[in-house]
Amino acid sequence: MPEDRRIHLMNEADVRREVARMAREIVERNGGTDRLVLMGIHRRGTQIAALLQEEIEQAEGVSLPAGSIDITLYRDDLAAVGPRPVVGGSDLPPEGIDDRTVVIVDDVAYTGRTGRAALNEVSDWGRPSRILLCVLVDRGGRELPIQPDFTGRKVPTSKDEQVLVHLKETDGKDEVLLARNQ
Repeated sequence: MPEDRRIHLMNEADVRREVARMAREIVERNGGTDRLVLMGIHRRGTQIAALLQEEIEQAEGVSLPAGSIDITLYRDDLAAVGPRPVVGGSDLPPEGIDDRTVVIVDDVAYTGRTGRAALNEVSDWGRPSRILLCVLVDRGGRELPIQPDFTGRKVPTSKDEQVLVHLKETDGKDEVLLARNQ
């Protein structure tokens, strides 16, 4: 997409500020860090979960257990992905997730379908006491009744727009853009 069709929504400082705020909210809602687990959805959700983990460690002096999930096989549009979907590995923390508060982390919430797929996968691994959803950007447009518990920024969008999250680990810089499709 041409650069001139993109609008900057968040720069690096904005992204870091929102992650720091969400980290504080997660700890506050959980009443501390006891029995808390972060699970990032591949790819950028895992990177955002790592940023949250760093923030919580700096603030609380505790390194939270974390893992990652690949929802590929739980998607409801798997047939549209193709006959040979690329499936990455999921990584469960050594402590497990039973009787813990699991925070599923993703970059963007839109229809709710990714959240549903993540709920299904996490539920297949065990029985958490509670599951919460944390996203950097909520763009609205739900098709399923799944809402984030923690949101960095709400950005209402139309179907002809995209929210692009760029993170240093994969994209060289932290930023969020709004792209208008033609």
